[in-house]
Amino acid sequence: MMPTNKVVTNPIDASELSFDDFKKIVIADYKIAFESRQASLIGRKEVLTGKAKFGIFGDGKEVPQIAMAKAFKKGDWRAGYYRDQTFAFASGISTIKEFFAQLYANPDVEKDPASAGRQMNCHFATRSINPDGSWNDLTDMKNSSADISTTGGHMARLVGLAYASKLYRQNPELSYLKNFSVNGNEVAFGTIGNASTSEGIFFEAFNAAGVLQVPMAISIWDDAYGISVPAKYQTTKENISEILKGFQRDDKNAGYEIFRVRGWDYPALCEAYEKAIQICRDEHVPVLIHVTEVTQPQGHSTSGSHERYKTKERLDWEREYDCLVQMRKWMIESAIADEPELTELENTAKKYVRECQREAWNDFLDNIRTEHKAVVLMIHNLARGQAGIVKVGAQLASMPDATRKDVVAAVRKALRLTAGQSLAERSTLLEWYEAQGLENHERYNSKLFTDGNERPGLIPEVLPVYGDVPKMLDGREILNACFDANFTRDPRLVAFGEDLGNIGDVNQGFAGLQAKFGELRVTDTGIREMTIMGQGIGLAMRGLRPIAEIQYLDYLLFALNVLSDDLASLSYRTKGGQKAPVIIRTRGHRLEGIWHSGSPIQMMLGSLRGLHLCVPRNMVQAAGLYNTLFRADEPAIVIECLNGYRLKERLPENVGEFTVPLGKAEVLKQGTDLTIVSYGSTLRIVQEAAEELALFDISVEIIDPQTLLPFDTDHLCAASLRKTNKLLVVDEDVPGGASAYILQKILEEQDGYYHLDGQPKTLTAKAHRPPYGSDGDYFSKPSVDDVVEAVYNMMHEANAAKFPAIYDPGNAG
Repeated sequence: MMPTNKVVTNPIDASELSFDDFKKIVIADYKIAFESRQASLIGRKEVLTGKAKFGIFGDGKEVPQIAMAKAFKKGDWRAGYYRDQTFAFASGISTIKEFFAQLYANPDVEKDPASAGRQMNCHFATRSINPDGSWNDLTDMKNSSADISTTGGHMARLVGLAYASKLYRQNPELSYLKNFSVNGNEVAFGTIGNASTSEGIFFEAFNAAGVLQVPMAISIWDDAYGISVPAKYQTTKENISEILKGFQRDDKNAGYEIFRVRGWDYPALCEAYEKAIQICRDEHVPVLIHVTEVTQPQGHSTSGSHERYKTKERLDWEREYDCLVQMRKWMIESAIADEPELTELENTAKKYVRECQREAWNDFLDNIRTEHKAVVLMIHNLARGQAGIVKVGAQLASMPDATRKDVVAAVRKALRLTAGQSLAERSTLLEWYEAQGLENHERYNSKLFTDGNERPGLIPEVLPVYGDVPKMLDGREILNACFDANFTRDPRLVAFGEDLGNIGDVNQGFAGLQAKFGELRVTDTGIREMTIMGQGIGLAMRGLRPIAEIQYLDYLLFALNVLSDDLASLSYRTKGGQKAPVIIRTRGHRLEGIWHSGSPIQMMLGSLRGLHLCVPRNMVQAAGLYNTLFRADEPAIVIECLNGYRLKERLPENVGEFTVPLGKAEVLKQGTDLTIVSYGSTLRIVQEAAEELALFDISVEIIDPQTLLPFDTDHLCAASLRKTNKLLVVDEDVPGGASAYILQKILEEQDGYYHLDGQPKTLTAKAHRPPYGSDGDYFSKPSVDDVVEAVYNMMHEANAAKFPAIYDPGNAG
């Protein structure tokens, strides 16, 4: 077995080190860098020979990443991208063997702690939480937030990770959270390629950090290309730090400290990072380190060769100014090491990396080989001379490096070929397949949510308590009382968004709370939806409980990439190793106009699995959902009804304590003829329509799911259909949007189809966005008239004699 001890780089303090000590550190650094290069070279070969599916590597960035790792301390955080393998090795975040385990997609979390094989290689993450969802001591480890592949997408989260340090330093009420911060001394390290700085999210995040003045250190690896596209097509002046010079702080204005250093100059890199991170850490000033003249020896990835688009002159320059070549040359010239010594080190490193690769490959195959051997034998026993099954077994037996897919596919085919045969051998194979199904679900499909000891499903339901004569308040005042009670109870709660602080949000849900709890806890932001979401993610990953506000649901589009790519997949892509219980507060549904009345629920249902989606019908229900979420540890979106802020509701006496369980539907009205399922603002319309329908002797049952993710976990909808046998889904999304999702849940998942005696129907908004004005609303979204007539027509189809057609001209003549 290979040694498991991690080899990490050490800082250089020239004032205290002897030359011999200095030599040892430099030689150790070169060893890590050289091993990392070998991992890149071998990794590429493993892809090209078919052992791995795809590879992306950090070759050419080794030396600057060694320098960066020297300044990275326990408690610090990284939000980087897929070129940071040398930094991961040098900081101890990952090992070379774990690097190859991820390349082979080993689903064992012990072998690939970053993602359990769920992410491609060079996507790093440390395990912030235990299997039960409890937090580790994040101050005693070097932390890496889970990487994503989207270029620049991690920048929003980086702002939040740095912003947490500011809150921990400036808010003494948080000093009891000893496992998350030491006086806010932690730096958030971010890395990005020069081409990716063209993304809007980079500029948004860069500006946000300058405004917030947080300890965020951005390193830009500048190799002058974005895949095949050179810098002249990427960046004005072909120099990102040059065009960002206006952010440089001065005596009058806060801003950044900006550094520029060449990627092959080891001493200059070490000096630049030591100075930059010290300023960042001590003064809470964001810094930019623009690392220029970086090379990329193997090109962008295993999908192609850079020789196709780089000139001979560029390729010659890259070979000469390869950071390893230049560091090696400097070490010899400085008498730190001689040629024979370095050659011996390099030969040893090559052997070590190759051995790590072999062990990782064998680890990956070991369990599969056991399964493979067992299945070949079971299929052989089942065959009994049947040619088709003999062939299936023989094909599987001929695969020495069969994948799990090959093994399971053979089992399924053998079971299909023996359908209807009552054989003991078939029962044995079927039992194996069913048991493996459970194991493979755990390997490949588990942990969409953390499912820890603080998950929403374990929060006790507490009913609202009303006095004999409860106060009748505007909905906005109900929410305000809820937020007030919870902010008093839990100092970890913070809220931020556009217009949230000083005026208490555009609908006054936070009115007066900034004055009561201070600007650190109730905060205005600029117009920057992506980084508002990123602030929430980063804070939540560091133990705080953020409420990140999107002013209108329509504006969620501006942050959908961050929520979908990053937050929604966080638990899944780390197999429960990280969590970010951020709550996104927004408002939507009926109001006025194309950009202020949206209900794009299908968009969220399709792109945000991994978040809870709460759609309360009024503000009391919203408060109950918030009370649940504030006590749980999973992320959620709460959509408040825009037209409910000034409607009167009863104030519960326990407004900050009562809870509404997620996934628990509620029957708002009992009925016998037809079931209507709706949510949010349309429920009031449905309830009004029910009164008119009663005049026609039509009794409707109305169900509010309250949350769409999860949806009606007690199957109240199917229970209702057993009584009414008819179903209408009403919502404000586009045709075939959320209504299709609800139908799938009720008809397929809840087996509601078997209880129908007529076609299920949907009543939705039109396919376009709603035009401005009351008439535009009436002709674009479901109205009371629409609901009444939709229900009546369904009853007409069932009993035309009792319910004659409304628009049939009859026998007028």
